[in-house]
Amino acid sequence: MNYDLNEDQLAFQETAKRFAETELAPQASIWDAACEFPKQAFVEAGKLGFMAMYVPEADKGIGLSRLDSSIIMEELASGCTSTAAFISIHNMAFNMLARYGRKSLVDQWSEALASGRKLVSYCLTEPGAGSDAASLTTSGKLEGDHYIVNGCKAFISGAGDTDLLVTMLRTGEAGPKGITCLAIPATSEGISFGKKEEKLGWSNQPTRLIHFENVRVPKENLLAHEGDGFKLAMEGLDGGRINIAACSVGTARASLQQSINYVKERKQFNQTIADFQATQFKLSDMLTELVASRQMIRLAAFKLDQGAADKSVHCAMAKRLATDLGFKICDEALQLHGGYGYIKEYPIERYFRDTRVHRILEGTNEVMRLIIARALLSDENFQLLG
Repeated sequence: MNYDLNEDQLAFQETAKRFAETELAPQASIWDAACEFPKQAFVEAGKLGFMAMYVPEADKGIGLSRLDSSIIMEELASGCTSTAAFISIHNMAFNMLARYGRKSLVDQWSEALASGRKLVSYCLTEPGAGSDAASLTTSGKLEGDHYIVNGCKAFISGAGDTDLLVTMLRTGEAGPKGITCLAIPATSEGISFGKKEEKLGWSNQPTRLIHFENVRVPKENLLAHEGDGFKLAMEGLDGGRINIAACSVGTARASLQQSINYVKERKQFNQTIADFQATQFKLSDMLTELVASRQMIRLAAFKLDQGAADKSVHCAMAKRLATDLGFKICDEALQLHGGYGYIKEYPIERYFRDTRVHRILEGTNEVMRLIIARALLSDENFQLLG
């Protein structure tokens, strides 16, 4: 068992690291303060393939594995958590389109999405359907060659500023079997957007309600088949959980590095804070938790790449562990900085704010625990030995 990155992975990592340092980190606080959606940054990311990491090469992607992509996501998040998180969402939705869309539909959108010139949102959550995604009520009724879509989606990242909406809606019976996935152009007549939500973190990406009122969507925009929507949504979330976990680790790593630099310089009681054993113990725990999270992510990504029977539970474990510990590390970093960690002159408070939502989205960590427990208690194929 070799834990070292291979030459290609090291190259991906270095490219992403340079991009994060030159294109993301210098602007992150400015975007955050101005609540600015950094569209040009997505175009620059597209030039490196980061807007289509695991999209097949035939569809303008670079066809990386989920393991390779997680390495890139960690680096991007070290530069700007919120921007990296939207790149994750875009990749998830674009990959669903590429894998399950008709060729004509994919050809229509792939080049623009891969380049970052156009962006895609993932639309699952509703005002009354969060963790219980199978209870969604946004409807699609087939009339001739079009679906007529009515309903509302909530907490949609990028809404109002993206070009395509990969949307889960109900075309059949109650429950997961009645859910279908459509790719809906955001400029379609009958679509309107709510106000931009004022959020604790992720300030540089817009989050809005989306209202659908008698929106006509060609049936050629169906992804996979009617009734496959819930399966597609859960499949997409497996990878999304790895990505958002990697974003937590990347941000936690940045906060740890900031803390190391700070405690070596800050003096109290005639010695640096780094000289205190309490500080050393705290830093030791932060590093241990960071490495443990990273290795859990890479195991889950490997399982997903291999199509292992227990891939979903490993993705859930990685997401639960890395987002909980990533936030904890950012909190500890703020504590080490004292009052300076609480002011915007330092990036620590932004790391803290931006990682908090990771414990909620892509399935709350309480739902992750349910997935893990059900596999542990009822799935005879789950192996404790690994």
